[in-house]
Amino acid sequence: MAMNRLTWVLQGVLAVVFLAHGALFLFPPAEAAAQMEAFLPQWFQVFLGVAEVAAAVGLTVPAWTGIQPWLVPASAIGIMIVMVAATVLHVVRHESVSAIITTILLGASTLVAYVRWRRLPFPPGSMTRSRSVGA
Repeated sequence: MAMNRLTWVLQGVLAVVFLAHGALFLFPPAEAAAQMEAFLPQWFQVFLGVAEVAAAVGLTVPAWTGIQPWLVPASAIGIMIVMVAATVLHVVRHESVSAIITTILLGASTLVAYVRWRRLPFPPGSMTRSRSVGA
């Protein structure tokens, strides 16, 4: 029961983080847009923004609705892939604080993927928000 609650909290935190970060890529403030474009091409920013928003949705909605709940660990695995790449990027650029943050997000997404895939997977079609949070 405690592991289920911890995993739900991590899913929620990851969803909020990636929804916000994805929105930042999709709708950057004017002062940040020029700085972002100097390092990442516009198409890649849009790709990352869409992927991160989709991951945020995939971490929560399938479990709440019971529709395709396998998407929860799949979304967490997708986040893991992005976080490995982001961590490498930040290490190469000597951005230690950002590298630490992406490593923490990698750890959280790894735990969610493992728990929702192996330890406490959601049964297809049988989850509702009230049952899954309280279980």
